[in-house]
Amino acid sequence: SATLLSGKKLQCLETTFKISSSDYHLAAPQPLREIFLNSLLKNDIVTLPETFPSPEDIERAEQLKNEGNNHMKEENHSSAVDCYTKAIELDQRNAVYYCNRAAAHSKLGNYTEATGDCERAIAIDPSYSKAYGRMGLALTSMSKYPEAISYFNKALVLDPENDTYKSNLKIAEQKQKEASSPTATGLGFDMASLINNPAFISMVCASGWFHISLMSGMMSNAVGGPAAGVGGLSDISSLIEAGQQFAQQIQQQNPELIEQLRNHIRSRSFSGSAEETS
Repeated sequence: SATLLSGKKLQCLETTFKISSSDYHLAAPQPLREIFLNSLLKNDIVTLPETFPSPEDIERAEQLKNEGNNHMKEENHSSAVDCYTKAIELDQRNAVYYCNRAAAHSKLGNYTEATGDCERAIAIDPSYSKAYGRMGLALTSMSKYPEAISYFNKALVLDPENDTYKSNLKIAEQKQKEASSPTATGLGFDMASLINNPAFISMVCASGWFHISLMSGMMSNAVGGPAAGVGGLSDISSLIEAGQQFAQQIQQQNPELIEQLRNHIRSRSFSGSAEETS
């Protein structure tokens, strides 16, 4: 049974380290969770306003927060940022307002602003797991995978049963493996996935940069002419190679477009991106 297995594990640890459950002098002075929170407080010293908001300001700030939440549901993310900012101006001691604004900034691709708001929320309330989770999302979008993994783990310490944190942690860990893979390209994402992504095609066409002549020239290496048969493709690998060359040319000549694509894909990459505001 699970109880028997747990007992065997405990016995094994006691034998290995020559200790027993009766050695009370070895007990930690605080529970693990309290040790964790205290360490955060030491590292995140923040100066809060000396004065507290009035009851009227608190009430108005809550109204603005709710308005911001409604804007988020309607995907009016810029308006949501404005509402949360006004709420913060009225009550700078509320971690929820900073965390909600971080979510709105992330939706807009403003990941630096999002991480700043998450840091502030954590400094105000070190036990606020959602702030760690949103920090992890923003850091993942910035390709800072080790830091993102650390924040997802911190979120899980505070909320161990949260499936969203578990899922996003796995995503960050997988992306970290892909980033360190010898086959990873200098562009930071897989070229084959890029040229097969509908978002890539639509963004290139909408950018005004796309030229049919360039594309036809790039594809000429993959088309075997009359000798290639009805399909016209001499080798599917040649087509993929041509597509990779095309994407690399875009990276060199229009890096802003590639960055837009990265943000476009990232904003849809996480289950946590649909997380509700508080």
